[in-house]
Amino acid sequence: MYQSEMVSRQELPDRETRVAALEAAGYNVFGLSSSTVYIDLLTDSGTGTMSTDQWAALLGGDESYAGSDSFERLERAIADVLGFEQVVPAHQGRGAENLLYGALVDEGETVIANTHFDTTRAHVGESGGRPLDCPVDGAFDIDAPGEFKGNLDVEAARERASAVGADRVPAVVVTLTNNSAAGQPVSVENVRRARQLADDIDARLVVDGCRFAENAWFVREREPEFADRTIEEIVREQLSYADAVVVSGKKDGLVNVGGFVAVADHETELFGRLRERAVLYEGFYTYGGMAGRDMAAMAVGLREAAEPAYLDHRIGQVRTLADMLESRGIPVYRPVGGHAVYIDAGEAVPEIPRERFPGQAVVCDAYREGGVRAVELGGFAFPGTDRPDFVRLALPRRRYHREHLEHIAETFGAVLDHAGELDGLEIVDEPAREALRHFSASLRPVE
Repeated sequence: MYQSEMVSRQELPDRETRVAALEAAGYNVFGLSSSTVYIDLLTDSGTGTMSTDQWAALLGGDESYAGSDSFERLERAIADVLGFEQVVPAHQGRGAENLLYGALVDEGETVIANTHFDTTRAHVGESGGRPLDCPVDGAFDIDAPGEFKGNLDVEAARERASAVGADRVPAVVVTLTNNSAAGQPVSVENVRRARQLADDIDARLVVDGCRFAENAWFVREREPEFADRTIEEIVREQLSYADAVVVSGKKDGLVNVGGFVAVADHETELFGRLRERAVLYEGFYTYGGMAGRDMAAMAVGLREAAEPAYLDHRIGQVRTLADMLESRGIPVYRPVGGHAVYIDAGEAVPEIPRERFPGQAVVCDAYREGGVRAVELGGFAFPGTDRPDFVRLALPRRRYHREHLEHIAETFGAVLDHAGELDGLEIVDEPAREALRHFSASLRPVE
């Protein structure tokens, strides 16, 4: 559905270079220079390709400090696509999380979610709160059936809220799609039930809507009530129950930087606090750490993300990669989510015990074998949890072609072929914030 208007040359570094680069990075692929990476699946956040319409909007960006035309265009797009008129921009999603959770969470409080992502978990903790996950049964089971395995377990969440004291739960968070649970979608009915729970315990309902369009695509495919509804209608319906929506524009905003918090009309007091925090941490509340040109590009990207043809291609490409991997005997999480393929490293390399980080071992070997950079989302990224040792292959939007997918599948096939020879890893050095250790910790092989 696309034609290329610009190309970028890329070469696969030789194996000797890759081995040396991995060792210098402390066996942590976040430390690799992108110049040594052939295909980059580390994240789909800000790594996609913008459209010619977005580039045209970017060139016309208004860089006024306050009240720029670019901000007004972004405001209109958020109102039209997401249904919210009170908007505070931020430099990216974690900046938006800092604004929101710093305003909502006090010391000793508990935030309940379907599954907190790493930066969300860290921001809740930074505000003095305790993040508590309530995924549905089977959310982390690679073979468990289910159309909406990203859902919040509402009854479990209700019990947890009662146990800690409902007055100590300021927010219920629903992340859609559920990134930490293999990118699985959330049903609109589940969002409605989460809304009822939040009302019952006098908490706010927060929707992490970074992948609002991808989730809407799954809702139309799998939730009978919405089979004949447009993507735009589903997007607005699934977000309409939220008091606040936090968005990284680097996902379904289809831009390389930027984010925002949007709040419902009745949240005027919270809106005021968010604007104050924006001035303190981000920038003036009509640019929030973003250049005007980036806001203009995001205003276009939000609309493009809701186009059915784009979503058909986007999710179809992820499914194609999953099929290619599975045909080579690689254990893949099913059903496949919207933005990434998840490999079960625990099953792929059963000889490596969990405490030696099998997922990270697979990630490192994929880079050695084919210059492919992925990310571990298991025991290394989420210490102290019992999450499976997943390896996430996040596909950037509108960037790679079928030849790239074939190389990825061949690379992981080669990893599986000598899986019994892989060494586990141990941590040599890690940061004080354990929840963020996978970004900067250093490791070494252990035979």
